[in-house]
Amino acid sequence: MKLGVVMNGVTGRMGYRQHLVRSVLAIREQGGVELADGTRVELEPMLVGRNADKLRDIARRHGLENWTTDLDTALSDSDYPVYFDAQLTQAREKSLIAAMDAERHVYTEKPTAETLEGALDLARRAEAAGVKNGVVHDKLYLPGLLKLKRLIDSGFFGRILSVRGEFGYWVFEGDWQSAQRPSWNYRAEDGGGIVLDMFCHWSYVLENLFGRVESVTAKAVTHVPERYDERGEKYAATADDSAYGIFELAGGIIAQINSSWCVRVNRDELVEFQVDGTHGSAVAGLHGCKIQPRVATPKPVWNPDLAQNEPFREQWQEVPDNAEFDNGFKAQWEQFIRHVVDDEPNHYDFMAGARGLRVAEAGLQSSREGRRIELGELTL
Repeated sequence: MKLGVVMNGVTGRMGYRQHLVRSVLAIREQGGVELADGTRVELEPMLVGRNADKLRDIARRHGLENWTTDLDTALSDSDYPVYFDAQLTQAREKSLIAAMDAERHVYTEKPTAETLEGALDLARRAEAAGVKNGVVHDKLYLPGLLKLKRLIDSGFFGRILSVRGEFGYWVFEGDWQSAQRPSWNYRAEDGGGIVLDMFCHWSYVLENLFGRVESVTAKAVTHVPERYDERGEKYAATADDSAYGIFELAGGIIAQINSSWCVRVNRDELVEFQVDGTHGSAVAGLHGCKIQPRVATPKPVWNPDLAQNEPFREQWQEVPDNAEFDNGFKAQWEQFIRHVVDDEPNHYDFMAGARGLRVAEAGLQSSREGRRIELGELTL
């Protein structure tokens, strides 16, 4: 069978590279999504965006026939029952509502809305419309975190005590060297900011691996106050470019995560999580994962008068792949399609997206008010 998918926002970096090329088109090339009965669903994308020239070029490059700059036209076509959104956050909420009003199943990047109330409204509308809905949780499908989940499920850690995360890299200011991220990321008025961007990720990573976030203490800052946009023009960076957070999780686990676009990398990957437990520890990135069990833990002694000769990094063991890992975005696309067609369970819905936005809002509130923010139960 064929399943039409309206894809809005594919002219952007993430929408084009990860969702169109490495997910939907890759699924087409492999012959579709395999269902429980062995049959396959072939995906037929319709590209939507504001720039006709860019859409035409993408369609020509990949041999696609259907594209439009009119979202209403795309949503009126009954051959395309699924809507996907990778637009800027400011444009997303209105488009998702239009898609649900057209009785389309909806799958979207995050944040799902600009505010928590907006995110909850989307969840209420989805329930009222009876449409299936999903939010991108790509990092849960990446090799490093899949290995980490395997360790957790096996009981390797014993009682988990803490999680420490380091994320980020240096994003050039755009003057003498071009920036690696679009300028809107650094303007609060355009929906930018690392808290809004990354705390939604940390919410679902922490929730699905370790426990629900129960409180947030954070400091968000703008370390680089001026940057240069895509035209080489200077602009004021009004959004936070770094955030330092403490997340208290259900079960007493403490997570600390630093997020920054103003840090130079001295680690194996752009993001790493160290998990410490009573019986062992692990350091996981997006791809690799190393462990140190209790029985192989060294016994260092603090003595600042002597140089430390312990080869600490060499005392960790690499976790083997033991499986073939697909692209994380593509893997979740397949899961969502099976949810739509086969009614496979989906835990990453609009309410999950709302919980992520709540963690982001709590981080910004904590930074403004200089205090710990407790999170209660979130319901429709």
